Amino acid sequence: MAGQSGGRVKIQYPARVRLAQLPTPLQPLDNITAHYSVPYGGPKIWIKRDDLTESAMSGNKLRKLEFILAEARARGCNTLITCGGEQSNHCRATALAAAKAGLQAHLILRKETAGKPEADAVPDGNLLVDYLAGARVSRYPLREYLNNLSQLFEYWSEHYQQQGDRALCIPTGGSDGLGIWGYLLATEELLEDCDAAGFRPERIVCASGSGGTQGGLTLGCQLLESAAEVVGYAVCDDAAYFVSKVAEDVRDWQSRYPHSFTFDESRIHVVDDYIGPGYAIATEEIYETIALAAQLEGILLDPVYTGKAFYGMLQDIKRGQFAHCENLVFVHTGGQFGVFPQRSGFRNSWS
Repeated sequence: MAGQSGGRVKIQYPARVRLAQLPTPLQPLDNITAHYSVPYGGPKIWIKRDDLTESAMSGNKLRKLEFILAEARARGCNTLITCGGEQSNHCRATALAAAKAGLQAHLILRKETAGKPEADAVPDGNLLVDYLAGARVSRYPLREYLNNLSQLFEYWSEHYQQQGDRALCIPTGGSDGLGIWGYLLATEELLEDCDAAGFRPERIVCASGSGGTQGGLTLGCQLLESAAEVVGYAVCDDAAYFVSKVAEDVRDWQSRYPHSFTFDESRIHVVDDYIGPGYAIATEEIYETIALAAQLEGILLDPVYTGKAFYGMLQDIKRGQFAHCENLVFVHTGGQFGVFPQRSGFRNSWS
């Protein structure tokens, strides 16, 4: 799927449905760099604004969905089934993308309101948008979701088949050998942005929740022969899990699109020091970091993904982890709808 063209690697992409507003901007974070990097001998910090891929469908998932929707059309599917937590950015983007494409969306969601009466659980954030987009939502208790997810996919897929419909099942976060194309294309775009800005990035940082974005960036840098090292900041599972998951997604990609490329798994870098109490559970430091980015740069991070990754990155800059790096690019993967369900956590952050 890759070849040489005029001394430059040329990637041959499969079909995609254009949904995102691309290219997204690459911007310097001058104020944060001055206050939180330069004093520690750290790099100039840039941000790739993939929160601006679109308004409602915003975020990193939309890049993956462009290729996933094309695959759904190629297979003659009229329904998309996917899964995630109640505040899943991926599920929200899938619901809206399906609506735009004239498809049905069915979301298998993990309940996050344990102990709260259903009548009082008013939809908020991403979940509210899921309903507004017309998606069918099936919510399951945590244990049932974790233990029976594959069976739930099978059940609902068969349900639609019996109705005369055909469903495409999309894994968590759209992260597999198909979805990885989204961030192969993003890597090419990002490196072109950096060239235009007159620098080559030594580090590319992102949050890792399902591994697909990190996988695409890591694979993309190798395919495009960039020396940039991708660093994923885990927001849930440990480093060993994400190293395995990224490698698995790349192997899946290689099996679907055979070629002679050899992937170097030693270039999968994961930091799992800033997960905190668990997935989607933020600490006071995360809320303060989100307020910091808003107050210094006018950029809104989220408490589940980008807030944790950005906080971890700043802590590692202070600790000298990026001391030999001149330019670092943080990939903003979106998630702003996730701010609102956690509004109570921000009580002290703006002070």
